[in-house]
Amino acid sequence: MDVQEVLALYEQGEGPNLEFKSENVKPSKLAETLMAMANAQGGTVLIGVDGRTGRIEGLRNPRQARETAIEAALLCEPQLILPLPELVQIDQKTVLVVVVPAGLPNVYSLNGRYLARVGSLNKPIPATTLRHLLIERGEISFEMLTDPRATYEDLDPAKIAAYARMFRWGDSITQEELLLSRGCLVREGDTYRPTHAGILLFGRNPQQFFLNAQVVVVQYQGTEMGDEFIREDIGGTLDEQIDAAELFLVRHMRKSMRLVGLKREETTEYPVEAVREAVVNAVAHRDYAIRGEAIRVSVFSDRIECYSPGRLPGHVTVQNIADERFSRNEALVQVLADMGYIERLGYGINRMIQLMAEYGSRPPVFEERAGGFQVTLYSALGVTPPAVDLGDLTRWLEMGLNERQAKALQYLTRHPRITNREFRELCPEVSNETIRSDLADLVDRNILLKVGDKKATYYILK
Repeated sequence: MDVQEVLALYEQGEGPNLEFKSENVKPSKLAETLMAMANAQGGTVLIGVDGRTGRIEGLRNPRQARETAIEAALLCEPQLILPLPELVQIDQKTVLVVVVPAGLPNVYSLNGRYLARVGSLNKPIPATTLRHLLIERGEISFEMLTDPRATYEDLDPAKIAAYARMFRWGDSITQEELLLSRGCLVREGDTYRPTHAGILLFGRNPQQFFLNAQVVVVQYQGTEMGDEFIREDIGGTLDEQIDAAELFLVRHMRKSMRLVGLKREETTEYPVEAVREAVVNAVAHRDYAIRGEAIRVSVFSDRIECYSPGRLPGHVTVQNIADERFSRNEALVQVLADMGYIERLGYGINRMIQLMAEYGSRPPVFEERAGGFQVTLYSALGVTPPAVDLGDLTRWLEMGLNERQAKALQYLTRHPRITNREFRELCPEVSNETIRSDLADLVDRNILLKVGDKKATYYILK
């Protein structure tokens, strides 16, 4: 959050999604509020604000306040995985912002007590409500389990160090404490053991423990699967899989040209950000407990299908997917959010829909299959682009171009190039010599560029 967002939140006063805490709050009391918000709709705690008066007191010891917040999250059962607390300055005073995301996958307790946020209070959850909540969120968190074969040495110290450098707290928190707060480690006596999440995110060789924790990307020649294809099996840590899959998809996207004024611009058939969102969502939210199946991204001539093992989690359905928040893998999502791959609040689906709409493509299709979830993105080249508006057409005619030449330029706003044959199909009523003369004139006017010679000749916007 930036200062203005925190200030706007502060001015709303305490409520279901906001609580004030003084600097001297005990970890156990803070844990009650964090747990209650996690069992409801999430929220924010501002430490350094008097809860009785609402007056901003500020922090004398920001480091101690941060350690209190981290300790409070670890007191919950299971531990809460939260964004690292942030310091902001309000009225020249320092306040610590602790955010509890909505849509967490567990039911949290503290010393056997279950609380939820009701108004501005933390109240015990009634038995019937607790039973319903346990059923709704009752999945075992596979990412928080450990593999008896795995040790701390199976994690890559260079990857951990690079991740730790992303945080402004610097050396005030050890790498082990950071990974512990992120659910990537568990403490066993005097030693640390990596969780499944830790191996997937920071392992030297994650596929040693999870053979099918990978992304398989295949490009087919037509609109259906065939014998001719290009395939790449992508392993490594989750961030490496996302980067490699995106690189493959961008490299194999068709490019088209569009006319902006009289300038030619190259564009991809899919908005790259939407494709990235589809891959990131698949990697972050797949069910890693399912063995024997990888994420599959299939590239066809008219669409991309991104299939992720595991049905939709919790109360999320295909119908409410754009509005509801529920994270099967809270540790994976949080670390990928820290790395900048995903919005922690879970607006990736909305962003994907928006990007495809802005691109003029068909809306994404979301489907729940027997054993997984699939997103389909349709190519913009498969959609009829809007015709050139009258203003553009008039401007071309005012330049002294004839209607045939205007048709050729209109064609080039929809296609990357035009040949003599394609131009003749647009204007069948004229001779071949007229077609050649029109194209030569456009080249002389520095509007088109002639490429190739003889039968291989084609023209592009210059």
